[in-house]
Amino acid sequence: MNLDIKNKNAIVCASSQGLGKAAAMDLALEGVNLAICSRDQEKINKVKEEILHKTDNKIKVSAYKVDLNESEEIEKFFKQVTEDLGSIDILINNNGGPPPSTFQELTDEDWQHAFNATMMSCLRLSRLVIPNMKENGWGRIINISSVSVKTPVNGLFLSNSLRMGVLGWAKALSDELAMHGITVNTVCPGYTRTERVEAILESQSKSSGLNKEEIEKSIADNIPMKRVGEAKDLAGLITFLASEKASYMTGLAVQVDGGSARSFY
Repeated sequence: MNLDIKNKNAIVCASSQGLGKAAAMDLALEGVNLAICSRDQEKINKVKEEILHKTDNKIKVSAYKVDLNESEEIEKFFKQVTEDLGSIDILINNNGGPPPSTFQELTDEDWQHAFNATMMSCLRLSRLVIPNMKENGWGRIINISSVSVKTPVNGLFLSNSLRMGVLGWAKALSDELAMHGITVNTVCPGYTRTERVEAILESQSKSSGLNKEEIEKSIADNIPMKRVGEAKDLAGLITFLASEKASYMTGLAVQVDGGSARSFY
């Protein structure tokens, strides 16, 4: 299928591993030029080389070290990206997720830090890319969230709470931007084999006394497809939503969870 996004320019946040890396790789295979970023310059440079190798150096890939929790770093990052690639057509908002915890363990500072990482990083980057998207009459903003917006996950108080804010913001923004040919959608992965899920399993193991393998099997047994997801399961959806084929789809929150969320909407 021709997705009509060859030579588009995309920012993929937090792309040194996990879902961000998988999304970047999938977009690259469709001919999209990339700005990828991470807090770790060495790791993101390795991802850049991997992408260039798999695409036979047919696209542009720029790698940046940036802390998405810091407003000044985001602005500096965006300025450099536009100098290197030009205007941005596709933004993949992603910044990992807040750590697992019980409610009583959380301080005001924990809540503020999680709000900054989960909500404000999306707002700040979106605010920067939107003017050129409006000028071009085309744009895609895709937020990587969590199935916790559909079904709360035990022990993820920060994620369960703050990701709903991102969802509400994305829906409101989709209404505002639709007339300009810009879509705004959110993808909601369930249990997916990433470094973050490994941390969640580790936390649940400590609190339950079970080992990680037993917990993962228990999780998989409760998923209709009887397996934990892989990063590639999400990447294909992100690429489709970024494409011209999804031009009439906006304001959506799409779960990729093997059928585990039981809600109708």
